[in-house]
Amino acid sequence: MQILILGAGQVGSSVAATLAREDDDITVVDENNDLLQELQDHYDIRTVQGHASHPDVLARAGAEDADLILAVTNNDETNIVACQICHTLYHTPTKIARIRSNEYLLKPELFSDDALAIDMLISPEQLVTDYIERLVQHPNALQVLDFAGGKVQLVAVRAFHGGPLVGNPLSELRQHIPKTQARVAAIFRNGSPIIPKADTIIEADDEVFFIAASKDILSVMAELRRLDKPYKRIMLAGGGQIGMRVAKALDDKYQVKLIESNEERARFLSEELVNTITLHGDVANEELLQEEDIDNIDLFCALTNDDEANILSAMLAKRMGARKVLSLINRAAYVDLIESSNIDIALSPQQATIGSLLAHIRRGDIVAVHSLRRGAAEALEAVAHGDKKSSLVVDRRIDEIDLPPGTTIGALVRGEEVIITHHDTIIQAEDHVILFVINKRYIPEVERLFQVGLSFF
Repeated sequence: MQILILGAGQVGSSVAATLAREDDDITVVDENNDLLQELQDHYDIRTVQGHASHPDVLARAGAEDADLILAVTNNDETNIVACQICHTLYHTPTKIARIRSNEYLLKPELFSDDALAIDMLISPEQLVTDYIERLVQHPNALQVLDFAGGKVQLVAVRAFHGGPLVGNPLSELRQHIPKTQARVAAIFRNGSPIIPKADTIIEADDEVFFIAASKDILSVMAELRRLDKPYKRIMLAGGGQIGMRVAKALDDKYQVKLIESNEERARFLSEELVNTITLHGDVANEELLQEEDIDNIDLFCALTNDDEANILSAMLAKRMGARKVLSLINRAAYVDLIESSNIDIALSPQQATIGSLLAHIRRGDIVAVHSLRRGAAEALEAVAHGDKKSSLVVDRRIDEIDLPPGTTIGALVRGEEVIITHHDTIIQAEDHVILFVINKRYIPEVERLFQVGLSFF
């Protein structure tokens, strides 16, 4: 697939790095030659310097032959115009634009077939907001991912000393919760993956990914760790686009305080956020945190645009007594660094964004993709089509399917029914299949499983 990425900022460069490791032909456009040179130094991609929405620049970048345009510059209007130009001049099949402004996002009719020619809008800020909102709803989870319209969830938790299943084999999971169906999809121990089997023993501090119907998540979680009390008091550090969105999403259900360092922005937020207490000050100011009873805060979220400020303020909040802390991290190297620190959750906006994009790039009918473990693993939702003659999965038992190493099928959604799979589960046509792929290099093999042979047509 020939993919044209417009913008070499944090989102564009992260997507380019991810796709460059696959069999795609990538071209990146940006006005900043230093950013382009850095990408070229590390990856086998083509770069073009210039304004992303200028027709001559798009022509030089090969827009005429592109299968997909990904417009992710920091300017909404540039992204919109670039997609429109590619549609008008080249009839580009798929056009995806990053849109940050709520004024555009609240008017979806602008992006219909007979208006602005954009196939998909992405808002990293909204994706991160949704991600944080799910974590707030599940205080015990490190990660919560939705599939099949929210019917199924993949949840990552850290197994704690004293959990009923810790020290016991996975085969006992069903004995502990006989009325609940769940499957452990993967276990990461000291950063390394373990393929879960019936005799696999869960150890304390293992990062366990399990799949279950959304209604059963809490029951399964209780087997792996002590259930924390629901959050009540939440403090947000940083009142930018993400901080403001998170506050709006939470402040009608929780007691929310927001700290913003810019006085003018703080004044704006105090008028915009009715239920949130807005404070003007430094997010890493020990006196301010103490005055605002940081030791009574259930969740501290560091959401500024500065990685260093996020890390320092989150570590300070934890040391001063905040129950759990979350830090927004843009640099991948920093995510690795803080995994051994006392920061509970490191959240990468780039990884949250990449997953939503990959569903449009994967071959076969892939309707949802979540990038995991900083891009090393993936969870996918694929739709099975065809029949036994034309498909490698339809009308076959799971143990008859030639799954790549480290790949597990955890659940099926058949209509409204959620089926947690076993070795003898048979996949039917139009089932939504939830897979966990530990090693991303096997993704092309997974894609081929869900491609329909010509005989079907």
